[in-house]
Amino acid sequence: MRISEKPDRDSRATVNADRPGSPGALSGPASRKLPVPPRERKPALAALALLLVLGGALATTLLVVRSGDRVSAIRITQQIGAGQPIILAAMEEVQIADTGIAYVDYRQREKVAATFARVTLLPGTLLTEAMVSTDSEQSGPGKVTLGLALKAGQVPLGLLRGDHVQVLYVPGSGRGTSQGRVLAPSALVESVGSSETSSTGLVSIIVDSSVSPTIAMYASSGEIALGKLAGTG
Repeated sequence: MRISEKPDRDSRATVNADRPGSPGALSGPASRKLPVPPRERKPALAALALLLVLGGALATTLLVVRSGDRVSAIRITQQIGAGQPIILAAMEEVQIADTGIAYVDYRQREKVAATFARVTLLPGTLLTEAMVSTDSEQSGPGKVTLGLALKAGQVPLGLLRGDHVQVLYVPGSGRGTSQGRVLAPSALVESVGSSETSSTGLVSIIVDSSVSPTIAMYASSGEIALGKLAGTG
């Protein structure tokens, strides 16, 4: 008996699939492999990233090292108005981290006491050279310091040394139709005799010598009022 071996149908299909042009063979775009783009190397970007990492680490290290360095500085303890002398009693020594800012050394306090505030200095201010001046338009030649005895309603609440005020003439009831007017548009408060929460007391102001007689005359009759200028303290 002769046994004939029939080729497996699946095997023939596989063989035909491998032969171009055969019925089971793949053809067209499906038989092509998609191209794989070569991996691009960007050494410039890698170098830049490395430099940024190293720069950040160096800056952090520098800040840590500097934070341990302490320098002496002058801290203002009471308000000093622009143009006022910076008195020794308004200065104290503090030790701060060296941040590179040119604060005035506390050892220079005697020299600072011979200068004037260029801007209004508030308590807690760390003094720099840009904040002081060797002369003052507010308390220089041609200026007079006047002492005023003020009542409630004639002085703003919370007035402080170093504030700038407007000096007003407020006519009394016996002045008829007299109207109030500005005697000094800006005067520097030299001292305040009452507490910060009081609305009455003694106040010393610095004004031009040309208007000081008029202010003193009206002050003696209680016809003076002060108005604090905004942004001066």
